[in-house]
Formats: sequence, C-alpha cells, structure tokens
Amino acid sequence: MNILHIDSAITGDASVSRLLTAEIVAKLKAGRRDATVTYRDLAEGVPAIDNDWFHAVRQSPETPTADQQALIDVSDRFLAEVKDADVLVIGLPIYNFTLTAQLKNWFDQIARAGISFRYTAEGPEGLMKGKRAIVAYAAAGTPIGSELDFASGYIRHMLGFIGITDVEFVPADGLAFDRDAGLARARTALDKIAA
Repeated sequence: MNILHIDSAITGDASVSRLLTAEIVAKLKAGRRDATVTYRDLAEGVPAIDNDWFHAVRQSPETPTADQQALIDVSDRFLAEVKDADVLVIGLPIYNFTLTAQLKNWFDQIARAGISFRYTAEGPEGLMKGKRAIVAYAAAGTPIGSELDFASGYIRHMLGFIGITDVEFVPADGLAFDRDAGLARARTALDKIAA
C-alpha cells in the first residue's frame, strides 16, 4: 500500500490537522510491512497557477523553454505522487471558512485534462480511480458540513472530479470552544476507519 501524506497547515507543531494526519498514517501502516509513505508538506510552498503556467502546462508546447519545463516538472511531480498512491491522507485545516491557499494551489496543479480527468460527451470523467482519500478536517469554529464550511464539499468535489470517490473525513471541529472534545470526536471517527 502506497500512502500519500499531505499536510498544509501553517501552524507547525500546534496544528491539529497535522496531528491527525500523522495518526491516520500510523493506523494505516500498523501491521502492514508493505506500506510506503510519500510525505508532501504544502506549507513549504505550492506555486499558484498563472498565465505562464497555462502556456507551459495546459498548452504543452512541443519545445518548452527552460522556464516552461520547470513549471511542467513541478506539476508532473505532484501528479506522479497522486498516481502512485493507493491512499491519500490529506490535512484540511480551515482558515477563514475554507481550505488553505496551498491546498487549493495543489488541486490546481493536479487538475489536468487528459491526465487526471478527461472530458466526455457525458461530462468530465476522473482518471485517478481506485484510490481512497482520508481527510483530517480541523477547525476552530467552523462545524463540518455547516453553511459556513466551504472546504469539505470542495475537497470531496475536487477529489471526485479526478476520480477519487472513496472519501472519508476525520473531523475535529469546535476546537476554539473545547479542544479536547474536538479531538475526541476526531479520534472516534478515526477508530471507525478501516486500516
């Protein structure tokens, strides 16, 4: 089993989503000698897509310049990690009611027509099928699934868009009001997730 472990919180050791992703990965690895983990810390930076990225990556020039090739290589690396994974463990800290900019940038980098999805007469089809995603949702005051939560639905949609429809959430919300209770709820959800 190949695990892609993704964190995006900017709060370092104080991050609940980082704590939870580590616990999820440990549970998945327990008793599995074949498990491998690729770790990606998006807080270290994920380039936002822009006009240069569009011309390099989306338009795929036959002879890209060195700068264009560098942009293509970054996107290709992110995509290769997803392709190689059986399970994605994603930390989803909530800032201002939504996901981090770095996590949004990561989705922009991997949503590529003809590689992670394709357009068909029936609509878009995800090409990263057969994978599982476990998302550690951590929020100070945004309850998961509430009208204030603009992140969990987006994550589920984007993963489904690229073909990953087996998506589970480990939610730790209400942390600003009762951190211990929020963590207890998350760990109860984690206990129910099959390794």
